[in-house]
Amino acid sequence: MNQGEVENTPRIARSDRHNKMLLRQNLSWARKALGSTLGAHAKVSLGVLTREFGFSVNGGDLQIINNKWYVTHAGLLRLARRLRCRGINVEAVNALCDSTANRFVLKATVYPSKTSSGFVGYGDADPSNVSSLVHGAEMRVAETRAVNRALRKAYGIGICSVEEIGSFAEPTKSSPESKKVPPQPANGNGHGGPTVRDRLCQIIRQHQLDAALVKSYATDFCGVKELREATREQVENFVSHLADWAEKDRNALLCQLNSYPARKEGAA
Repeated sequence: MNQGEVENTPRIARSDRHNKMLLRQNLSWARKALGSTLGAHAKVSLGVLTREFGFSVNGGDLQIINNKWYVTHAGLLRLARRLRCRGINVEAVNALCDSTANRFVLKATVYPSKTSSGFVGYGDADPSNVSSLVHGAEMRVAETRAVNRALRKAYGIGICSVEEIGSFAEPTKSSPESKKVPPQPANGNGHGGPTVRDRLCQIIRQHQLDAALVKSYATDFCGVKELREATREQVENFVSHLADWAEKDRNALLCQLNSYPARKEGAA
């Protein structure tokens, strides 16, 4: 099979009723996040992505940045599982890697079916094309980008993945009130008290972040199993870190959040 050809992999059978219901849900979640800023072209694109691939906005399969849809790593993996992908192989391209400079190039091959000769995608990462906040994790970033490209080729997905755009993406323009929230005095009502909690919720609303993913990230950032186990100082440090990252490079922050499993609880 030629690498440029999309394999004729059978889609999962879905009724028109199911597709329409999923599209209504996707539009509803998109409007909640963006309100009236959801453009006509974005609505049409969402309809195609819903019908063709069964992507879910609420499930974290898609992200919208500057009124353009991007598929996530989690969404691509879920699609591969639904379509019974036979396997994914990843290897380093040693001739192009330089570990001392944190420069890595990885090659991923996706096998959608038993008879497939494989679809190849390459991903590169170095300190110049990833956010400074994820320096040291360039090899993992390169792996994710390689897998995403191979999966998009295998299943004929024309939109880019959010993890591929890296630090090259145009920063999201903030609204006048989306300025960095200044530090606020802490009160004594335990960690995550009203002042810290309100500030966190404000950041989530201003930068249109997924509250469940933010909680998962906060738990990891604080080094605890449950967020309630974190100290007040740890939570305050996380909130300051989140506000700073969201203001400087929201796209990179979205990539980081999408690497975490969503939780059902609230953000704090």
